[in-house]
Amino acid sequence: MILVFGMLLDAAIGEPRLLWSRVPHPAILMGRLIGWCDKAFNTGDNKRVKGAAVVMGLCLLAGLLGWALKSIPTAVVDVVIIAVLLAQRSLVQHVRAVGDALRLSVGDGRMAVAMIVGRDTRNMGQAAVARSAIESAAENLSDGVIAPAFWFAIGGLPGLLIYKIINTADSMIGYRTERHEQFGWAAARLDDLLNLIPARLTALLIWAVTKRPHIQPILQEAPRHRSPNAGWPEAAMAHGLDIALSGPRSYDGQMHDFPYVNGDGERDLTPIHVDQAVYALWKTWALGLCLASVIFII
Repeated sequence: MILVFGMLLDAAIGEPRLLWSRVPHPAILMGRLIGWCDKAFNTGDNKRVKGAAVVMGLCLLAGLLGWALKSIPTAVVDVVIIAVLLAQRSLVQHVRAVGDALRLSVGDGRMAVAMIVGRDTRNMGQAAVARSAIESAAENLSDGVIAPAFWFAIGGLPGLLIYKIINTADSMIGYRTERHEQFGWAAARLDDLLNLIPARLTALLIWAVTKRPHIQPILQEAPRHRSPNAGWPEAAMAHGLDIALSGPRSYDGQMHDFPYVNGDGERDLTPIHVDQAVYALWKTWALGLCLASVIFII
């Protein structure tokens, strides 16, 4: 029942600006630690070995911290930590902000979506802005909500903290760049492993709440995605809303001709489609909450 209360608290209060403007968010602290490790150890030879050792150290540290916090004899600590490390309400707020900004102008939409995606936004049209927001919604629903809840259900606070620090490490050093391809290899591979089940669970939940009659298209298209995990919630959202996602986009000034997911779906996306994605986020969260409740009862 602790997970249920944590999910409810996160949905109710999100990330209070008043609090996090005064003290650093745990994700910020994790990022600072990973950044220090990057500077200290990502040098010289054997970078892949050093990166693997850093990942092992991060897991050990997160696990020990989770175990120590778990020993505090009150469930309130667990509930608060879950609420802090889940991101349902903040995800909804960021995605909805893109739709609201896009209603004002394409330029406002570009500025809003640039806060949640890493691709180039300068030349995006309305459809590309909306598509980017919806893709971010699907992927971050898995990474920021379902996966941390899943790992808390499996491993309690140690499981949750290990997942969050590895997911943060992947977002910082898990890229195939000259600097991080070797050093970040272990973080990227472990993040892929930790998201293997949650990504597919997220896709199943999205499919269930969007009432699409067939799941076969999701099963066929998700494995073709460039990411081993992000393709699952993205494919489920694309087919659930009957829209085309993924497709061509630019990173660092270079255009990439990625194939569309659900290429026969609607491509002329608007703020209305962003609203539909937000509604799907809440329905998926609600079904996840019901699932967590059932697990507690069993």
